[in-house]
Amino acid sequence: MHLHSRPHWSAVVALSLATVTLASAQAPAPPAATFQAGTPLKTTPNVKVFGSFRFSESLVYDADRDLIVSINAGMAQDVVPNDGYVSLINPDGTVHTLKWIGATRAGLTLNHPLGSDIANGRLYVVDIDTVRWFDLKTGAPQGQIPVAGVSRFNDLEVAADGTIYATQTGVPNDPTSWKVYRIAPDGTASAIITGAPLSMPNGIAFDGAGNLVVVNIGTNDVHTFSPTGTLLKTEQTVDPGNDGIVVTADGTKYVSSVRVGTVSRIRPGQKAEVVASGIPTAASMTYDSKRNRLVIPMNDWNAIAFVELGQ
Repeated sequence: MHLHSRPHWSAVVALSLATVTLASAQAPAPPAATFQAGTPLKTTPNVKVFGSFRFSESLVYDADRDLIVSINAGMAQDVVPNDGYVSLINPDGTVHTLKWIGATRAGLTLNHPLGSDIANGRLYVVDIDTVRWFDLKTGAPQGQIPVAGVSRFNDLEVAADGTIYATQTGVPNDPTSWKVYRIAPDGTASAIITGAPLSMPNGIAFDGAGNLVVVNIGTNDVHTFSPTGTLLKTEQTVDPGNDGIVVTADGTKYVSSVRVGTVSRIRPGQKAEVVASGIPTAASMTYDSKRNRLVIPMNDWNAIAFVELGQ
């Protein structure tokens, strides 16, 4: 993949490794803790563990716990079926819990999860043709809705009333495969947008008015639709090949390009500008509201990047 050279308007830090600082010979080491999968790491003060990713396609910030929730697709279905898992990451990039969901497969189906959202005390994920949700405090599975006819969901956004909006990216040169679905709380599903102006739709988010903002892989268009699928406006990012979308409280849109490795910012009424670059396979990112930064999964690299937005 060729990445365009761009000025670095914001600081970008990628993390995917572990570091250990040797303790002083005079300081007694605390007793070793027994590691148990699915529980938070109990590291000594001189240890920092990074990583815990295997094709993390989306991240979502849990503001209540001040943790980054990482959705990992795991191994390909034809290699290891039902291998998806969810890890928890501290705000400094260190690992909180290696496998929060997925340490055991008892009662769990999580095949190849991609997009995610937090709403109504739940973690929602799309998993091929199914939307699944989990208790946000415990990680326990709470429900699922399979949708007939879906080839593969990519991202989703969940309204306060439980209505789910999900994208199907589809395939190049087949507009009939480009869709945005609406799934009602009772499980009734329908495609509310099909084909143009979509062009392999990927990330989806709500704006402040509750409208749907959808980005495309096929073009640099950023579309805003009403909740019923009526096109309201179209804006453009600097680069095409887009994946993640974040809309902040002031209406600013941040869009990550998975193909070019940049982040575009669209302030209300202004043209897009690149605010970060050098982020290979920048996928479905999240916004850390406490620190005013983006956290972006680099899915092919099994890593995440922090983009400090500053003022």
